[in-house]
Amino acid sequence: MNAPHNDLQRLLSAPILPTLLKLAAPNVLAMVMTVLVGIAETYYVGRLGTAPLAAMALVFPFAMLTQMMSAGAMGGGVSAAISRALGASDVDRAQTLLQHALVIGLAAGLIYSGIFLLWGPDFYALLGGQGAVLEEAVLYGQVLFSGAVWVWLLNTLASILRGTGNMRAPSMTLVATAVLQIALGGVLSLGAGPIPAMGMVGVALGHIVATLAGVVVFLWYLLSGQGRLRLPLQSFTLHKSLFADILKVGAVACLSPVQSVLAILIFTGMLAQLGTPALAGYGIGQRLEFLLIPIAFGIGVASVPMVGLAMGAGQVARARRVAWVAGGVSAFNLALIGAVVTLAPDLWARLFTQDETVLHFARQYLVTAGPAFPFFGLGLTLYFASQGAGQVIGPVLAGTVRLVLVAGAGYGLTQHQGTANSFYALVAVTMVLYGVVTAVAVKVTPWAGR
Repeated sequence: MNAPHNDLQRLLSAPILPTLLKLAAPNVLAMVMTVLVGIAETYYVGRLGTAPLAAMALVFPFAMLTQMMSAGAMGGGVSAAISRALGASDVDRAQTLLQHALVIGLAAGLIYSGIFLLWGPDFYALLGGQGAVLEEAVLYGQVLFSGAVWVWLLNTLASILRGTGNMRAPSMTLVATAVLQIALGGVLSLGAGPIPAMGMVGVALGHIVATLAGVVVFLWYLLSGQGRLRLPLQSFTLHKSLFADILKVGAVACLSPVQSVLAILIFTGMLAQLGTPALAGYGIGQRLEFLLIPIAFGIGVASVPMVGLAMGAGQVARARRVAWVAGGVSAFNLALIGAVVTLAPDLWARLFTQDETVLHFARQYLVTAGPAFPFFGLGLTLYFASQGAGQVIGPVLAGTVRLVLVAGAGYGLTQHQGTANSFYALVAVTMVLYGVVTAVAVKVTPWAGR
């Protein structure tokens, strides 16, 4: 245990910025691969026709919510609890937290599967699905969400390892899982050699098989003692206090991705009233937002164990410095991207369309929202850092403010014939507000060591 102990001590004393960047790099790579999976699967489904593509759009927000809740929200609670225990040199507590985390991941995955297997068709219909599109969505969703438990376990296991300060093993496993998913999705959906084309069901099956393979690798890693914590096979006693240690952060944090998805759904529904070109222009911009999230996520998740270890060791001042450095790095990176698309929006927009009408709206969106990107990165990364400190109520309330503004101001715009540009401006304002309110919440919320 001496080498792992020395590694943890380095996380408590090493210079913050280079340490943070070293931890963040593999996370960003893993998240970029997740984006590539989405692009590949969209390509496969697009080859199947218009109805499957529309059906995928109905299911996508809920599939994204699975990842956001299991990896970013509850996963952050898991990483934070384990890192705080290790920071306090309480390895036994960290070991038992590992077991409790797996119970939470298993239970949450089963509940999530049950919800969407039972009520998924109703959700897709509420989003406007009907006829052949709804039938495709229901079939795809039934297969996809039958494997939600594996997604929850995969991300829970990855979060356990991240909580120990180990970013390389979970990231490399997730990259390999993504590569396998891309390959299986293409073969099973479009067919290859003796393997028949299974359409959208094949995409869902590829996702399930690849995710299950990742779970097996993680379990082997923990059972074989490769990590700083080991998963014992013997039975253990459940403790309410240990569940509470994870859930007081993870359960509250789960409200944030729900708010984000609701904001997207509400805004998309309002903008759709302005016509297809305006909505398509927003869609092009939204694709860029989905690329920004992995950058902020990778940096934010890297900050969780650094903050948690410092909090567990009673180094509250260092924990706060880690949070602000992480937020600053994320804001800087997203500011660079925002500046590029603001000054040269066609560099991104023309990757997806050559239609001048759609390009007009895409340019409007990018030029309007681009300057707000750094605030979005600041807020999202501080949200993760706050998980490490066990103080997520403020950042979650910032997400609530954003959701209320989207719904309230958006409704006002629809009642007064708002233009597409006014809706795009609303997106920018909500990003700025989210970042500012989150920063203020972190600034004024007292942090105390474990």
